[in-house]
Parts: sequence; structure tokens; C-alpha cells
Amino acid sequence: MQVELTRFRVKKGKEELVDQWMEFLNEHMSDVLLTLDGEKMFVETIMRDTMGVHDYLYWYSIQADDGGSSSETEQCIDKKHLDYFQRCIDVTYRPKNLKTEVVMIPKRIRNQMEVAEKQKV
Repeated sequence: MQVELTRFRVKKGKEELVDQWMEFLNEHMSDVLLTLDGEKMFVETIMRDTMGVHDYLYWYSIQADDGGSSSETEQCIDKKHLDYFQRCIDVTYRPKNLKTEVVMIPKRIRNQMEVAEKQKV
């Protein structure tokens, strides 16, 4: 099981586009959730913060070790998501992967994740 938290910096002047991006994801949540199933992604959360003059997006995820990309039918939402990513994320800033120190998932939930990890999607 992969547990990750990564920080990305938003390009200056793209803050309103990030607002649109997050609105798009929230408005299309049923389709977004279908892509997560295809990727064996149990949890994916995007958080936002401002430090100094820059906005940052943080991706927190829990994914099966053998998680991958979505099916072709689910890729429509992913294409739009990646388009926003490319337009909004500052590639001159190296993404920061925070170090995982402790993973606290109750056994009953971890068991369900392990069952889902073994399922073929």
C-alpha cells in the first residue's frame, strides 16, 4: 500500500484557474470516483495552502501497490484533470514528497483496502 503526500506550487496568476479546477472536480465527483476505482486509489485528497506569495496544492493519497492508470472510458475526466494540472502547476518548482513516518488506519479499514487491492478492476 502506498501512502503519499506531495506538495506542488501553483503558477503565479493561475489561482483563479485552480479555483475552476477544484470546482470541476467537485462537480464531476461521480466520474472522478470511477477513475479512482480503476487506479486502485483508495483515497485521494487535494488540499490548498498559501505560504508567502505562493499557493500550493497538496496531494494526499492511499493507493494499492499495483495501482495504475484508468481505463480508456475513464480517461476523459483524467485528460481534463491533467490539462488543468499542466496549466496551473509550476514545473520550475520541484514537487516535495513529504516523508511518511506513521500510517494509522484502523485494522477493519485496512482489511477492506487489502481485499480491494486483490480485486481485478
